[in-house]
Amino acid sequence: MNQLMVTIILGGRGGGTPAHSSDRSNSLLNFSLMKLRALIVDDEPLARERLLGMLRTETAIEVVGECGNGLDAVTTIKNTPLDLVFLDMQMPGCNGMQVLAGIPEENRPGIIFATAHERFALDAFEVQAIDYLLKPFDRERLQTALRRAQEYHRLRRPVPVESTQKTEAEIAETPSPTPALKNERLTVKADGRLVFLKADEIVWVEAADNYVVLHLTTGRLMLRETMSAIEARLGTTSFVRVNRSAIVHLDQIKEIQPALHSDYTVLLREGTKLPLSRSLRSQLGKFATGT
Repeated sequence: MNQLMVTIILGGRGGGTPAHSSDRSNSLLNFSLMKLRALIVDDEPLARERLLGMLRTETAIEVVGECGNGLDAVTTIKNTPLDLVFLDMQMPGCNGMQVLAGIPEENRPGIIFATAHERFALDAFEVQAIDYLLKPFDRERLQTALRRAQEYHRLRRPVPVESTQKTEAEIAETPSPTPALKNERLTVKADGRLVFLKADEIVWVEAADNYVVLHLTTGRLMLRETMSAIEARLGTTSFVRVNRSAIVHLDQIKEIQPALHSDYTVLLREGTKLPLSRSLRSQLGKFATGT
């Protein structure tokens, strides 16, 4: 019987360096009150050690284990409460995609692929991975992925849905630490191809049943993705949710116009008019004034 190659980290590793350092002053994730339980899966010990070292200064991440192959990863993910898995693609036993195939979709934690191979990027987007880290990556790139993971889980926190109005109010009051995509590309899959978009190319996003429609400066793209997932990827610095079915780029807002029954309408520069949720008005006003 193969020995289970899993290291569970409980505060130290064989009397050596602790799994978490007390010096967290350089962390970019100190803003978060939510701590994510993470698993590192990689067949290369040096790669696991390097990633663990980078995560030691991140107070929002608790690394609870390591796996050295895909088969052990499946067992560990099934039996360990996890929020996040850093998953290599090519490993002995089974690869990263086979690991995910062994976990029911509804029970999967958030996935960040960390691999040296570019060719698996399309597969990663097929399974709606949070991010795709191409080795070797630096701390800044890792922290971008961690911010996306924070936003991914923030938008999936269970909230009491007593009414649509209350749900929207909770959205408006939730802190929004995720930075804009100003200097990054948003990669989406459409019609079997990967499309790389700049933030400024996205005018607004529309919910359409199990899809979202990206209204771009050059046309439209329909994606099989949820609104909460695309909102997490866009961030909430340059984009704002004006109602349950629409997210808009702040620079594309031309006017906020009064409507009937004390309601308001958001007029975009290209002419689209969208109803503004009453409970989200204060959030929009905050962004509009730049405060």
